[in-house]
Amino acid sequence: MSNRTHHYQEGLFTAISVGFCLLLIGFLFAANPNLFDKVVDFIKDFELVDVPHTNIIFPAPESPGSHLLVYQAAGQFSIAVTVLQVILLALRFAVPSSLRKKSETVSGLVYWAGTSFLIQTFLINNAHATLTNWFEFWSLIIVLAGVSIIARAAVMAVSRI
Repeated sequence: MSNRTHHYQEGLFTAISVGFCLLLIGFLFAANPNLFDKVVDFIKDFELVDVPHTNIIFPAPESPGSHLLVYQAAGQFSIAVTVLQVILLALRFAVPSSLRKKSETVSGLVYWAGTSFLIQTFLINNAHATLTNWFEFWSLIIVLAGVSIIARAAVMAVSRI
């Protein structure tokens, strides 16, 4: 594949991704008319709090259990981006794409699928989420970022065998 065709193809994938995310954000705000107000309330609820069982202070919502609509919208966003990553991965195999781009897409797929699971488990299913749930969620998001990087490296390593 020529370098020019490759750049066009990657530009097309980028345009699809950005366009999809913008449409998704617009759809989430249209489907949840009071979402903007809920996001503002969520941001206003932040203050510096003690991380439970530590001597560490971090920003967090004062009452994390009172922002269910924001968590649901974030969960829906994560699920939709997971589906997008699956579609992009299929396209990357259908229209030969570089190994680097395929591994990046696998990494994104792992991250967004994991994020949607963590949002559901720690923020949505805990109707009365506590600061402990909030900080567990963010700790696991950091772990998930590491797992997604390892998934990317694994794809690269396996393909070289």
